[in-house]
Parts: sequence; C-alpha cells; structure tokens
Amino acid sequence: MADSRGQHAVRSPLAEAGIDKAGVRAASRTLGLDTWDAPAAPCLASRLAYGVRVSEERLAHVERAEDGLRALGFREFRVRHHGDCARVELAPPELDAGVARAAEIASAVRRAGFGRVLLDVEGYRRGALNEALPLVTLAAGRVA
Repeated sequence: MADSRGQHAVRSPLAEAGIDKAGVRAASRTLGLDTWDAPAAPCLASRLAYGVRVSEERLAHVERAEDGLRALGFREFRVRHHGDCARVELAPPELDAGVARAAEIASAVRRAGFGRVLLDVEGYRRGALNEALPLVTLAAGRVA
C-alpha cells in the first residue's frame, strides 16, 4: 500500500549497500556460481508486441521458444511474440551461426507453438519492440 507521498515502501538492499550489477556478478563468480555471467532476463511479457494481450499461453510460447534456442546453444537473444509469428533476435556475435542454423531455429520455435518464424537480421537490441511505437500510434489514429 502506498504512503501519503505515493511511495510503496520498496527497498533495494543491494543498492543501499552500494552493490551494483557488476558487483553481484563479481561476487557470484568468486562464489563459483555458474550464473555469474548469465544474460539479463527481463519479464517474458516484454517480448509481446504492443496490442497483443498478455496470456499464460502466449508467455508459455515465448518461454518454450527461448528454451529451445538455449538448447541449441544460443546465449543472448529474444523471441518477440507477434501473434502467430515469432521474431527471433540473436545477439550480433551469434547472428552468423543463427543464419547457418536457421532451419533448426525455425523448428525449435515452431515446436513452441508459433506458426511462422522470422530471423531479425539486425540482431538482438534492447527496446526493439519500441521501434514500432510510431506505427502503433499512427494505426491508432494519433500523430507520432
């Protein structure tokens, strides 16, 4: 519940202790944790295109597709949900391998529940779904 200033009494103990992401990774590596260099994994809902309703089924499609890409050995990527179509973004260093293994990628992503699979030749980049915002705004009848 929010206080009178609209604050929700959320605390960030690591930040309060002056420990940032790099510090967490360094401590994890020192402790021998195998996740010390794991790529960031934001909420699966961030993979759904604007206007696509969030549902358990759609999130499961994304999760299964990303699990399939991990099983193929890819490390940094996103599967963007565009209805029946999945747009696969691989990190630029993995893009050549992705093109060479396009059939395997398509098979893994289709098994996850998508009808079509597109490999984004620009590769993974944070905020890629935001690139379509001007188009969404125009389609809704507002000037971007």
